Amino acid sequence: MHIVCVCGLGMGSSLILKMTVDKALKELGATGHEIEHWDAGTVDSRAADLIVTSADFTDRFAGRKNVIFVNNVVNTGEVREKLKGYLEENHLM
Repeated sequence: MHIVCVCGLGMGSSLILKMTVDKALKELGATGHEIEHWDAGTVDSRAADLIVTSADFTDRFAGRKNVIFVNNVVNTGEVREKLKGYLEENHLM
């Protein structure tokens, strides 16, 4: 699965979120995922199976089913639980 972590410029919080997602997936025992970090503008022009982003972008990605919104980009527990729910719901785990 191709996972993309997104923030406004694609450099700061998206990179931190990428590291948090990677750690959370390892804790879940989930393997075979490609994780990248992009800016919000890039998402519409490239394909991603799952977008993980800050709750600050709720309006930007409203209505998309392949988005996980997190409140704290460094909270591995929050990210892990949301990833677990998404993966289980979509029969990917």
